[in-house]
Amino acid sequence: MTDSLYLPASRLRPAAVVLPGSKSISNRTLLLAALSDNACRIESLLDADDTRHMLAALHSLGVRIERHNAHSVTVHGCGGRFPQRSADLFLGNAGTAFRPLTAVLALLGGDYRLHGVARMHERPIGDLVDALRVAGADIRYEAQEGYPPLRIGEYRPSGVRRIPVQGNVSSQFLTALLMALPLTAQAHEIEVRGELISKPYIDITLKLMAQFGVKVEHDDYHLFRLPENARYHAPQRLNVEGDASSASYFLAAGLLGATPVRVYGIGRHSIQGDTAFAAELENIGAVVEWGENYIQVARRPGQPVRSFDLDANHIPDAAMTLAIVALAAGARCSLRNIGSWRVKETDRIAAMAAELRKLGARVEEEAEALHITPPARLAAGARIDTYDDHRMAMCFSLVSLLGVPVFINDPQCVNKTFPTYFDVLAGMVA
Repeated sequence: MTDSLYLPASRLRPAAVVLPGSKSISNRTLLLAALSDNACRIESLLDADDTRHMLAALHSLGVRIERHNAHSVTVHGCGGRFPQRSADLFLGNAGTAFRPLTAVLALLGGDYRLHGVARMHERPIGDLVDALRVAGADIRYEAQEGYPPLRIGEYRPSGVRRIPVQGNVSSQFLTALLMALPLTAQAHEIEVRGELISKPYIDITLKLMAQFGVKVEHDDYHLFRLPENARYHAPQRLNVEGDASSASYFLAAGLLGATPVRVYGIGRHSIQGDTAFAAELENIGAVVEWGENYIQVARRPGQPVRSFDLDANHIPDAAMTLAIVALAAGARCSLRNIGSWRVKETDRIAAMAAELRKLGARVEEEAEALHITPPARLAAGARIDTYDDHRMAMCFSLVSLLGVPVFINDPQCVNKTFPTYFDVLAGMVA
C-alpha cells in the first residue's frame, strides 16, 4: 500500500465476505485463557495489530502460547498468576489490551510498566486507576495525571468490597474490573456511577466470563456482584465470532449499492451488540436477512435511503458507518449520545466532522452528537485524512460507492483490526 490510496467511483457487485475475528472477543478471550487453570485452543482469532500487542504482552508475562496458524493458538493458562512479576509492556493503541491488563496486573501486583503510542497516552484512564486504588492497587502515572504511561507496584488488599467506577467515559473500565476482580478470590461488588455507555460490550464480557466459569450477576447494569473463590477454567476449544463492527462497512455497502452483500461469521445469535447495526439499516430502507452464521443486506431498486435521528449509545463503533450512510439520505441526519467517540483512537466526532465537510456536507458538531446534511452533489476526489484510526479509513472507503472517487490517506491504519480490508473491498466492486 502507498501513503494514499485512490478509490475510483465504483459499482457494487453481489458479494459474500468472511469476516475477520472480533477484536473485542479475541483480546478478552486471550486474557481469560491466560488466567485460566488449563489450556484453551482458540480458533478464528483476529490476526491484526491489537491482538499481536496482547499476544506479545502475554508472552512477556510468561504465558506459553502455541501458534498453529495465523488464526489459531493454544493458550496454556497460568492459574491466575503470571510467571513474570516484572515486565515492560508496549501496547500500541490497543485499548482492549491496555485497560484489562492494567486491572489484572494491578490486582496481582508486581513491577510493571504499561505504555503505548502517543495517542494511547492521550486516552484517559483515570477512572479505572481510581477504582483500582480503592481496591488496594499501587498505580502511578509517569507523565500526565489520569493518562498512561503507568507504573504498577505491589497489590495490598484494602478490604473494600464495593468498588465504584464511572460508567460514562469507556465501558472498557468496567470490563477491566469485571475480568480482574475474580483473581482476588474475594467477593466484590462494582457500583457503576453515571450512565453506563456501550452496554452491549459489557454483555460480551459477561458472556465470555461465564464461558470461562465465572458468572456475574447485576442489577440493571448499576451494581455487579462477583462471587467469592472464583477461578477461570477455559473451555477446551473456543471459536471467535466474526467482527460485527467490521461487518458494518459491508452491510452498509449492500444498502448504498442496492446490491446483496452477505457477511459470514455473525448471525442472529451473535453475542456482539454491533449486530444491531443491521436492524438500524432496516429502519432506513435496507432489506435484511438473518441466518445462523450470516447477515445479508440489500435494498429494493428505487427504494430511497431514509434519513435518521438515532441515539447510538448501543452501537458506538458501528455508528461511525452511519455517518457515511447519511450522505445518501438526502436530508439531515443525527447521531446522538456518541460522546465516547471523543476518547477513541482519535477524537472521532471532530475527525468525522472535518472529513465529511471535505465532501461538501454541512456538519454541526456537538459535545456528544453529530448532525449531517448531505450536499446536492458530493465533492469528487476528496483527500480523506484518517488520523491513524482504522475506522475512519474503512468508513470513508464507502464514499466510492456513492458515485465519486476518493483518496484515503494512510490506508495502512486498517492493520489495527483488518489488514486485508481494502483487498476485500476491491473484490466486491466493478
